[in-house]
Amino acid sequence: MAAHLGRRLRKGATTTAVAAAAVAALSASQAPGATPLAGDQPTADATPPTSSGTTATGDSPYYTDLPPLNSPNPPSGSADEPVVTGPAEAGIPATVLAAYKQAEQHLKGAKPGCNLPWQLLAGIGKVESGQARGGRVDANGTTVSPILGPVLNGVGFANISDTDGGAYDGDSRYDRAVGPMQFIPSTWADWGQDANGDGRKDPNNIYDAAQAAGMYLCANNRDLAVKADLDRAILSYNQSHEYLRTVLSWFEFYKRGTHQVPDGSGVLPTDRSDNGTGATPTPTPGPTGRTPVTTPTPKPTPSKPGVTPSPKPTPTPTPTPKPTPTPTPTPTPSPEQRVDRLEEYGSSTLTTTAGGQFADRPSVVARNDWGVAVSGAVIKFEIIGDTDARFPAGLTHVQVTTDANGRATAPVIRAGERTGQFTVRATVSTRDLPGVLWTGTVTPRQADTLTRTGDGAEPTAAPEGEFAQQVGVRATHQGAVASGVAVTATMVTEGPDGPQENTKGPYFKDAQGNPVRTLTGLRTDADGVLVLPKMYADGQTGTFLLRLTAEGGAVLTVQLKVG
Repeated sequence: MAAHLGRRLRKGATTTAVAAAAVAALSASQAPGATPLAGDQPTADATPPTSSGTTATGDSPYYTDLPPLNSPNPPSGSADEPVVTGPAEAGIPATVLAAYKQAEQHLKGAKPGCNLPWQLLAGIGKVESGQARGGRVDANGTTVSPILGPVLNGVGFANISDTDGGAYDGDSRYDRAVGPMQFIPSTWADWGQDANGDGRKDPNNIYDAAQAAGMYLCANNRDLAVKADLDRAILSYNQSHEYLRTVLSWFEFYKRGTHQVPDGSGVLPTDRSDNGTGATPTPTPGPTGRTPVTTPTPKPTPSKPGVTPSPKPTPTPTPTPKPTPTPTPTPTPSPEQRVDRLEEYGSSTLTTTAGGQFADRPSVVARNDWGVAVSGAVIKFEIIGDTDARFPAGLTHVQVTTDANGRATAPVIRAGERTGQFTVRATVSTRDLPGVLWTGTVTPRQADTLTRTGDGAEPTAAPEGEFAQQVGVRATHQGAVASGVAVTATMVTEGPDGPQENTKGPYFKDAQGNPVRTLTGLRTDADGVLVLPKMYADGQTGTFLLRLTAEGGAVLTVQLKVG
């Protein structure tokens, strides 16, 4: 029968007549006090526990529009443009749809065995509030005006005394279901979530409410891919088999295809008149076309001659309803406030030679507390320590905004001439959160090859004379010019333990003119070339060896002849 009901009343009413019509239309519905199925309620081992004796909504009334008979077409086209296809009811407001999908992602990590599909949240959200009244939410996901169910005072509905002091529903005597997912305050106290990272658990926020609904449905280790667990989860939300069938019909409808529509433009159920405090919904015909039973107004009895007519009763004035207080708007948190942690992304190797450019760049991903990437957050990268490594323009700190994937990458870092280690740190700007650290290492410039410059002729000198030819070498590394490479020049003699410094034969002179046979601190120029100082011969004759060793392992031996 449910498939032919079309647009239907919200379950329950505030008058006896309307209640009777609603019961006729929803012949399979359970009364609020009906005994739940075994396993419908999250048990004591669920985390957190549900409020004793209630469902998530307190069996609060719900909207019962059914999906159209024509199925939506799967969306197609550019990901940059929303595709409107199929019936209008397949359109879900953008922010509301994002909240459902974010909740699904959160549950994949928090309760991976639950297998919660976002379309189930969409089905419940449609039935409970018409997708937050067609997506009337602000940029942070909070409803622009409160969505409150009827007063649960036992008159046509469940009887639930106040549990929140009116903090959420404005009623300090009885509870009312609150927000786009229609949580009663006592259940929200146990299951409320802060899914948008603003530091508040707000049932009026679609992100918070959708994630709370997902956690609630997944209680007791349910696997929603199993039909029995799926039914139990929905019935734990509202103990009505008509509710179960209605939610499942929307669930299947949304699984066949949806599309995104702008916030505030979603399709609403026909009757929205009971959103106001104390308002009574206008009944619509039931499935048989019958109108609700109403109590006829009695006709006045005509006066008889000589009989004083009874005075007409003075009608009781209708009290003027109190205006619904305007809620204090929730400030939209900055992207930085939504970040819960930074994660290192990509390679952590930061190594280069002096004066070189680091091939790798520090990179992080900013995530909120349920692991979703946060875009638009400002990340500060800074170089710490006694070093001359710098970002472009000689900067030691820069700020980078995370992209659509929550990623921020530091600019290229170039090493100075100072070798050793330094630290790069990434932190969230304006937040005191743990940072991500990298160690940068600057190694000396290196050469893997030394070759003679000039004609390569063997240098010669007479005893007690001066070598006429100065030795020149060129350093390269992997075939490229190796500038600034440290080179050591030593007069050596071959021995059983390898080359040793020769104490006789050719020599250099120090600043005071004294003979030295080892020179350190020599460096190749910008072209990788080094020309050694002049060399001198003592009275020894014969062939001698000059050994040149470069940083990086390059070695060249040059023969010197005296005689």
